[in-house]
Amino acid sequence: MGTGDLGERTRGYDPAMRFRTVLFDLDGTLIDSGTMILASFRHATRTVLAREIADEQLLALVGGSSLREQMRALDEARAEELVHCYREHNEPAHAGLQACSGILPVVERLHAEGRRLGIVTAKRRATVDLAFAVCPLEHLFEVVVGSEDTVHHKPHPEPILCALDRLGVQPSAAAYVGDSPFDVGSAKAAGVHAVAVTWGGIHSREVLAETGPDALVDTPDELYDVL
Repeated sequence: MGTGDLGERTRGYDPAMRFRTVLFDLDGTLIDSGTMILASFRHATRTVLAREIADEQLLALVGGSSLREQMRALDEARAEELVHCYREHNEPAHAGLQACSGILPVVERLHAEGRRLGIVTAKRRATVDLAFAVCPLEHLFEVVVGSEDTVHHKPHPEPILCALDRLGVQPSAAAYVGDSPFDVGSAKAAGVHAVAVTWGGIHSREVLAETGPDALVDTPDELYDVL
């Protein structure tokens, strides 16, 4: 998946760099999708359930379990309808998706330094590809782990450990970067360095701080400094 040859991947490699492998969440970390996700949740719950659910309750679900599990938390009996209605609204909305401000140059720099990069997301691969179609990211990552790749989902460690296994990397050599409490929980359970970022706008800084990440950063430049 766009890894290039060994010489290309190790160009500029500094043996003193803190983390040779960096894994990323997708929504709210690499792509600015919080507004789109919330709008799709609102559309689904209003259409299927004919009721209003507070934004805070909807956003609290985002970033961990699969979409189907998120919808079961809202209404077990109508989860499949909710999933269908959500995707019907959400998939076309990807056409206007953009990368989070300032993150692309940082990821490109990490890649140019020879870091091994991956994505670990609760999205299914088909939806990840919708994001890749409009955001120039795919070529920067060696591995993508989506919701269909593991039995358990964040905050369980399995998704991160799956990515590390595919890369042949030990947890102690890796960091995981995400914007949700589920990301921090998964990283800590997997034994990797947990970095929480605040720019996604889905989860508050206070909520992230309560999860006890190894680092909490507010800008992509700060992210680079801790990696």
